[in-house]
Order: sequence, then C-alpha cells, then structure tokens
Amino acid sequence: MRSFDLVTVPPEAEKALLMIQKRLAGSLLAIYLHGSAVAGGLRPRSDIDLLAVVDLPMTPEVRKCLADDLMKASGRYPSDPEGRRPLEVIIFLHADLNASLYPAKCEFIYGEWLRDQYESGEIPKPVCDTELTLVLAQARQEAVPFFGPNASSLLPIIPRSDIRQAIKEALPALMESLHGDERNVLLTLARMWRTLVTGEFSPKDVAADWASVRLPSEEAAVLNNARDAYFGIGEEDWPNRQQELQLTANSLRDEVLANL
Repeated sequence: MRSFDLVTVPPEAEKALLMIQKRLAGSLLAIYLHGSAVAGGLRPRSDIDLLAVVDLPMTPEVRKCLADDLMKASGRYPSDPEGRRPLEVIIFLHADLNASLYPAKCEFIYGEWLRDQYESGEIPKPVCDTELTLVLAQARQEAVPFFGPNASSLLPIIPRSDIRQAIKEALPALMESLHGDERNVLLTLARMWRTLVTGEFSPKDVAADWASVRLPSEEAAVLNNARDAYFGIGEEDWPNRQQELQLTANSLRDEVLANL
C-alpha cells in the first residue's frame, strides 16, 4: 500500500472526504485518491479525482445532499474565482464491482460538467459508461486509500480486452469534441495510444512526451504545445492552427486504431 506520506493531499480532497463520510456513514467501504494527485503530482490544470466504494445503494436524498455538498467544495471549470481545483467524485456499489459489468456502472458521479444539471435540481443517478471502465482500470493501478483496503482488494481487474473495447467506443465522441476542447482531446488521444501499447496508464503530459517522439516533427510540435498548455505555459492559438490541429488529432487517432 502506498503511503500518504509521499502524496500531498489537496485541500479540496480533504473537504470532499469529510462530506462523503458524513453522507454515506456506515455503508462506506473505502475512499481512494487517484489521478494526477498520486501519479506524478498535480499539474496546473489537473482536477482532484476521488473514488469511493459502498455496500448499500444510495437513496435519492443522499444523492441530492452529497451533490449539493460537493458543489460547495469543487472549483468551477475552467477557472474558479477562489482558485480551487475541480472535483471528480465517483462512487461504486461493491456488488456492481463484483459483477465485473461492462461497461462499468457507478452508483453516483460528480464532476464540474454536471454542475448546471445538479444546480437546477437534477438528482444524480447510477450511470453505465465505458469511461468508468477506464477509470477503474487506472485506479486499480495507482489509487491510494484515504481509508479502507488497498485498491487491489476492492477494485476488479479490468481485462485488456475491456480496456481496448472501452477506448474503441470512446474514440468517436472524443474526436467529435476536438473543436472547443483541443488540448484535452490531443492529450487524451496520446494517453490512449500509450495505454494500448504499454498496458499502463500515465499522466497526460507523460503520454504526450512518449507520443511526440513517435510523431512527425510538425505534429509533435502541436502535441507539445498542448502539453505545455496543460502546465500553464505558453498560449493556445487553436483557431489559427486548424489544419495542424486536425492533422495531429487524425494521426493520433490512427495510431490508437492501429493498436486496438
């Protein structure tokens, strides 16, 4: 088990931990910190990833209350007036994890892309999504427990075939979101490619470094621009680089498809 002595716990994570413990009480089996916070350190644009496991389904009242709590702790995207980082909190039901469902099913999810829905009064519902399969695979590799057993004790082994299928199914929607989310799409494509080749999950900038040396120089420069922007370095001028952007995204997509 990795030690939190080696990980800086963000204040947003500490607040979210208390909120989750308060709302889920005796049904909570574990809470894990994962993502950039434990895999190489937080980058300027990183969010805070938390994953919890419960042994009882959440009631609508608990779902609503927890979403309201998390909206108070999570930083708004893309920029927060108080400088807080966005939270992504996913809660899985232990029985669903044991069933090894594909795509994976979560009991509850909070992320800033859902804020408008939750602020309007929508109650979070269980979700089945291929992205959750990839989250579980990555979390099993790297997650650090706030409390509860090591991640490998509760989180299932995700077969390589499921990882490949999840990437394949996520790829079309990712490409469609290129315009308007250029940096994230390029870096996610690089991470997909590296995961397929190496079997490992990595931070986006590490994947970009790995992919850029395998691309032609012009496309590598575009990917490196996205990586630098991830660190808050330099400027993103995507409207004036549409041809280069599309070429780079297409090349990364083709590499992903070639390794599926």
